[in-house]
Amino acid sequence: MNDESAIPSPQPPTPSPGFSFWMGQFEAKIPADRLYAKNHMWAMVEDSVASPSPELHPPSPIPQPPAPARFRFGFSAYAVRLLQDVYFLDWHLEAPAELSERQEFGEIESSKAESALYAPIAGTLTAINGDLLADPSTINVDNYGRGWLFQIEGRHDGLLSAEEYLVHLEAAWKLAERTIKGQMNEG
Repeated sequence: MNDESAIPSPQPPTPSPGFSFWMGQFEAKIPADRLYAKNHMWAMVEDSVASPSPELHPPSPIPQPPAPARFRFGFSAYAVRLLQDVYFLDWHLEAPAELSERQEFGEIESSKAESALYAPIAGTLTAINGDLLADPSTINVDNYGRGWLFQIEGRHDGLLSAEEYLVHLEAAWKLAERTIKGQMNEG
């Protein structure tokens, strides 16, 4: 895949204070300044679709009410902890491309898992982080910054606040713990 649609990674702001979710002895930080998808991706507003300026703006507060916007997505700390060492990332589409919610459009491999990547919202894929194609390990060390994955223009209907995501994590972690313990008992 060529990376004509890839955009350079501007220095992102430091994630704002938020919440901590404990995965056993490991802490997953959940910044409060973004939204979250149930597939364990974060969403940060890049700019309003109605913005007259074509340049990328620094991330801004979540728009209210839901309005079309350009969102930057990446993996939450919870996802990164479960994946562990990410070493391969590939996209099946190039930007621009229309995506439906939950549409498969990429894949990721790590030391713990191989997984398809699904669109967290419907909209237009506007960019991918081309830097990650060359070095996906950035996801492991800076998932809330330079390790962002892609941008989608769309509405944030269905995305969760940080508080709602924590509730979702409680249920997801119980299932993950049972799965992990089951695998340990098999060996």
